[in-house]
Amino acid sequence: MPKRLFRKYLPSPEKLRGHRSLKFLGEILSDPNLWHINRHSLAGAAFIGVFTGLLPIPMQMGLAAFLAVRFHCNLPLSMMLVWLSNPLTYVPVFYFNYRIGAWLMGLPPHHGEGITTAWFLQQLVPLWIGSLIVALVAGLLSYGAVKVFWRVAVVRSWKLRSRKRRKPVNEP
Repeated sequence: MPKRLFRKYLPSPEKLRGHRSLKFLGEILSDPNLWHINRHSLAGAAFIGVFTGLLPIPMQMGLAAFLAVRFHCNLPLSMMLVWLSNPLTYVPVFYFNYRIGAWLMGLPPHHGEGITTAWFLQQLVPLWIGSLIVALVAGLLSYGAVKVFWRVAVVRSWKLRSRKRRKPVNEP
């Protein structure tokens, strides 16, 4: 069952309650709905985590925690998936988002000459447009992937149980 797989890798509620960046949530973290491992909760958490992780904002984990609490999704998974964008991946992820935004707006790609503060502020619009589009598409894909993975695992489990029941017992 996929539940065991997710339980194996997700942190415990006690560990997350003790995390210093989540202290502002207080008693909200004791809500058992935030820790349920089921198809709907994990799929929603995958969407939230990937979506917030691909936005160029500070405090992505705080936003993911807020959204997970608001929409009653699995909090640990949404917080873990935010780390898709981390200090090692910021530049390639946000450059890709910028290129998507520039392409959608019909802007020519900029190769680094004449970079000024004014130029940088102008580039925030394509960055944000690209980030929102990429985050939405990647979030929806991760939502669907969790739903499909869960369904395949359940059907596989049903088939295995069915085969075990059909096996003839050798009588002496």
